[in-house]
Amino acid sequence: MRTHHCSELRESHIGQSVTLIGWVNSARDHGGVIFVDLRDREGLTQCVFRPEENPQVAVQSHTLREEDVVQVTGRVAKRLEGSDNTRIPTGAIEIVATVLRIVNKADVLPFQLDKELSNEDLRMKYRYLDLRRARMSKNIRQRSIITSAARRYLDTAGFYEVETPILSNPTPEGARDFLVPARLNPGRFYALPQAPQQYKQLLMVAGLEKYYQIARCFRDEDLRADRQPEFTQIDIEASFIDQEDIITVVEGLLVAMFKAGLDVDVPDKFPRMTYREAMDIYGSDKPDTRYGMQIIDLADIFATTEFKIFRGTLDGGGVVRAINAKGFAGITTGQMNRLNEIAIQAGLPVKTLAYIKCEGGEYKSPLWKFFTGTEKEAIAAKLDIAEGDVVFFGAGPVDTVSTILGRVRSEIATMMELTKDSTAFNFLWVVDFPLLAHDEETGGWGAVHHPFTRPHPDDIGLLESGDYAKVRACAYDVVLNGYELGGGSIRIHEKDLQAKMFAVLGVGPEEQQIKFSHLLDAFRFGAPPHGGLALGLDRIAMLIAGEESIREVIAFPKNNKGADLMSHSPCQIDTKLLREVYVQSTWKDPKLAAEKAAEAASQG
Repeated sequence: MRTHHCSELRESHIGQSVTLIGWVNSARDHGGVIFVDLRDREGLTQCVFRPEENPQVAVQSHTLREEDVVQVTGRVAKRLEGSDNTRIPTGAIEIVATVLRIVNKADVLPFQLDKELSNEDLRMKYRYLDLRRARMSKNIRQRSIITSAARRYLDTAGFYEVETPILSNPTPEGARDFLVPARLNPGRFYALPQAPQQYKQLLMVAGLEKYYQIARCFRDEDLRADRQPEFTQIDIEASFIDQEDIITVVEGLLVAMFKAGLDVDVPDKFPRMTYREAMDIYGSDKPDTRYGMQIIDLADIFATTEFKIFRGTLDGGGVVRAINAKGFAGITTGQMNRLNEIAIQAGLPVKTLAYIKCEGGEYKSPLWKFFTGTEKEAIAAKLDIAEGDVVFFGAGPVDTVSTILGRVRSEIATMMELTKDSTAFNFLWVVDFPLLAHDEETGGWGAVHHPFTRPHPDDIGLLESGDYAKVRACAYDVVLNGYELGGGSIRIHEKDLQAKMFAVLGVGPEEQQIKFSHLLDAFRFGAPPHGGLALGLDRIAMLIAGEESIREVIAFPKNNKGADLMSHSPCQIDTKLLREVYVQSTWKDPKLAAEKAAEAASQG
């Protein structure tokens, strides 16, 4: 139906007869001569309809409007002098139309495709129209390009692409599972996989040695800009490797993906930082290192302080730390309230962040009068306080203070637009995560990553002695500009060690057999040392596309309530169908219940 795409024609094609097909991007009437920008997924070509060329076609062209699907045949001609469009590749030529076939007329659009739309629900309802917009089409194309690049890289590196089941057992990945009733097994359910974790480990036991998958994963959790109930990850697992091998593979993979998607050369060796360093310096295990504002420890300055709050904190084993928001003295009341709100959500025990503002040559703070002259001089020097700076303090347990100052740091960077025009890609490995985290409510211990993560070889003795808080994991995350791109670990491959890990997590022998007997049994038959990593493809595509939400790089995403407004899902299921899968709904619609109650009351 076409001889060329709408981006192909150049001056070298002048004089040729061609046929194009696509959508009417715009139509303009210049004194009876109609100019149409014809669009397909590759680009635009201007078509001109002149009465002297074909009167019938010229009359027909007057009926065209945006998004009509048309086929145009004509000859390629040079544009009139001074009318070139340098913004598009085909801007030096136009098609002088001799044949026009209107393939399909378009109704009036619910929104204009050449303008950004703030109403996201409207965009999601008409997603197929939203995807026609140049920005969205570019995003989907870039995603395809980087996915292909990932496949090529991993294929070349000797990895096999293997699909694992979608219908499986629940897995302990930290979020709720989506459940699917099994009609052939009444009262039983499948779970959609949160990740192919156990299957890929079993593939290592099976001897495949190098596996990858562009894996669909499902998690029933609250949504935000970089989360969806269904998402895609590049899943990697390999045998007879160590942490360095996996890091080398992933660095090469990301280099290939960013080269394919943006034609940029990122360094093939990423800096590294331990989890403890990341939390101490940036207050985050996925720090954005494009700007400073590092957390500074002030224990040495206040080692002999008489300020009771800081004295009590340090004597109790806590820390006193601060960040300097340079040039932020113009902070508004609204911004200060927002920072206080974030700090309270992060664990601040009081209602207001402690601060010092340097303005007009003075240090303004309720705290300042409690410090000695020596302390004041040391604070100013260590934090490099200058005119226009604001220093925020945190005092308390180390993890709480790190989290509070880390979130405040991130919010200030947003308020000050510190990365607004940044083109930097600051990759970073965060390593040596803790293996276990203590649950204050239950008093038990949970896996920081997942229960298949291998303890650091130097810390296995601590696992045996019960000193769980100090056990490090053979785990690693790759971070970019404040986003976690992916995480992984070296796995446990011994049956006894895996059973011990389950026991620490409160999973007894009977529950282990019910939930994990397939994995524990497999480890009895010569399981190789193995490990891997999963990269978030949606998040990588988002960053390469320069977007702020993964919804912008997913063809048909859910909205922030987990709903697809286009296909009206999730939807109610007919009672008859529920009976067929042996499911009975106990949920009652409050609105419907109120209507029934009102109807019953009206009938006496």
